[in-house]
Amino acid sequence: MTDPAAVASIAEQYREAMNLGFIALLGTRFVKAEPDRVELELDVTPDLHQPYGIVHGGVFSSIVETAASMGAGLWFAGRGDVVGLQNTTHFLRAVRDGTLRAVATPIHRGRTQQLWLVEVTDDADRLVARGELRLANIESADRLAGGPSSP
Repeated sequence: MTDPAAVASIAEQYREAMNLGFIALLGTRFVKAEPDRVELELDVTPDLHQPYGIVHGGVFSSIVETAASMGAGLWFAGRGDVVGLQNTTHFLRAVRDGTLRAVATPIHRGRTQQLWLVEVTDDADRLVARGELRLANIESADRLAGGPSSP
């Protein structure tokens, strides 16, 4: 069972993270963040285009990863951390401008893994990308990538 206080604490950390690093660089915004559903928005700018003037596929993959990771982390709150293992994102329709909206919902949440579906739509509510993110539920992310607790 998810601890409401832990969920509130994690949600606040995510809100703060939206103003830092890569997530902020993309311009990603919270719309809704709950253990069963996350909604994000992202305004398309020329900085997010690939050479043909359309949104770079990495932007779609990034918003899939961000939305699903947030939902997974909120659901697993108080029990440890979550880390992405596999991101499969399908690009369905080119986008040049407007606002992208990502909605993440769980497909499976288990003891050691989670699988989330993320659908990305454009201003006309057309599906432009669809992704799945598989995550591992771990005790702590502190030791990953040479963190402070690494041997």
